[in-house]
Amino acid sequence: MGSAFRWPLRVYYEDTDAGGIVFYANYLKFFERARTEWLRAAGVGQQLLASETGCMFVVKNASIDYHAPALLDDRLEISVQIQKLGRASVLFTQEAWRLNDHGTLRLCTGNIRVGCVDINSLRPAEIPAAVFKKISIAEASAFNAGI
Repeated sequence: MGSAFRWPLRVYYEDTDAGGIVFYANYLKFFERARTEWLRAAGVGQQLLASETGCMFVVKNASIDYHAPALLDDRLEISVQIQKLGRASVLFTQEAWRLNDHGTLRLCTGNIRVGCVDINSLRPAEIPAAVFKKISIAEASAFNAGI
């Protein structure tokens, strides 16, 4: 899993489909939670970002590959790494891993591009300098999370 930021979570009943397997779209929710926690750990709160800068991050596109299923009660770890940091967007590579006594298994891989937009016009905006700096520092340090 390398030096990526990692966020742990557990699969709940609400995450699964009728077959007891994590519903495919829920990986996007898992990835969103991990990116939000990554930003929080970097010192960027999403509500403060909006209220203080007039900007917010939105998903521009997502590409997901599924490798193996996650099941009810599985312990997962979601990784977050920056693939490319631009002036108005960030391309993240994210993975979902199953953790158990037998090791880890990669379940899902995604590339998610997040753009910065003005909250009033919803038009692209440059990432504010202070936020860009925090993201750059977080990218370089590849810190880890824990609950």
